[in-house]
Amino acid sequence: MNSRMAKLPAALLIALAAWSATAPVFAQAYPTKPIRLVVPFPAGGPTDIVARTVSQKLSESLGQSVVIDIRGGAGGVIGTELVVKSPADGYTLLLGTIGGLAVAMSLYPGRGYDTLRDLAPITHGVTVTNILVVHPSLPVRSVKELLALARAKPGTLNYASSGSGTITNLAGELFKNLARVDIVHVPFKGGAPALTALLSGEVSMNFENSLIVLPHIKSGKVRALAVTGAQRSRSVPDLPTIAEAGLPGYSASGWYGFVAPAATPRDIVTRLAGEFNRILKQPDVVERLSAQGAEPVGGTPEQFGAFIRDEINKWAKLVKSANMQAE
Repeated sequence: MNSRMAKLPAALLIALAAWSATAPVFAQAYPTKPIRLVVPFPAGGPTDIVARTVSQKLSESLGQSVVIDIRGGAGGVIGTELVVKSPADGYTLLLGTIGGLAVAMSLYPGRGYDTLRDLAPITHGVTVTNILVVHPSLPVRSVKELLALARAKPGTLNYASSGSGTITNLAGELFKNLARVDIVHVPFKGGAPALTALLSGEVSMNFENSLIVLPHIKSGKVRALAVTGAQRSRSVPDLPTIAEAGLPGYSASGWYGFVAPAATPRDIVTRLAGEFNRILKQPDVVERLSAQGAEPVGGTPEQFGAFIRDEINKWAKLVKSANMQAE
C-alpha cells in the first residue's frame, strides 16, 4: 500500500474496497428501471417511426420498458437540451438528429449545450433518404422543369420543412444556393405537419423524408422528382438523384443516432452501443427501415463522434453561405 493510501482513515479504505467490489455488479445489473428515449420531433414523424422500431427491440433485449418521450421544437434543440440536462445514469437517451446535434451548433447560438462537450455518442442509427416532391398541381415533372419555373417566377414557389436546421430545411437551402433560385422557406414543427401542408396544396414542394412520404407518392397524392442523396435509393430505385437530374454537386442526406448525457458511465455506453448495433443488424429491422428509405448504419461510439464532428463543420459552411436564420 502506498503512503497516501496508508494515511487514509480505515473506514474510508473499507468503503473504497466495498465500492470496488460491487462496481462491476452495478454495471451488470443495468438497467433496473425503465429507460426514457427522447424523440425531439412530434409524434407521427420519421424520428418517431425509427424510435418505435428500435425501442421495442431494445426493451425485449434489456428486459425493461423503453418509454418514448416526444419533445419537439426548435429543429430538435429542445429535446436535445432536455437530455443534456438529465441525469447521466443511462436512463435518459436521445434519438439525435442532424438538426439538433450538428446544424444547431451554427444555427442556434443561444442553445443551452455544446454537442461535442455535453453529449456522449452511442451509435449512428440510420441514414435517411429524402425525396424532392411537388404538389400535383405544380406543372413540372422533372428537376429541370422545376428549376425553369423557379427562375421564371422568383419568390412564388415555396417549400415546407420540419423546422429550421432540419435536413428538410438544409436540403431546400442547398438546392436554392446551388441553383441560385428564390424559393420561400415555410418551417413547421415537425415532418408530419410539413407533409400535411404539401398534401393540402398550402406549399408547392418539400424535400421530404421518405419514411413518411413514400405512401403518398405511391398513391399519387404527391409527385416525386428526385432523391436528395449522393446515390439512388433502394426504396425508389427509378428516381434519379437531384445531381443526376439537373443540379450537379447536390447531395443532402439526413441521419439519426443515439446519444446520452456526457457523463454517462462508459460501461453503460458500451453496453448500449452493443445492443443498438445488434438490433440494427436484425433482418426484420433492416427490412422494415430499408423499405421506407432508412438505411441502418451502426458503429462504435468513437466512429459516431467523429461523424458528428464532420457534420458540424460541413453544415456550418452552408448556414454561413446561405445566411440561414433560425425561424
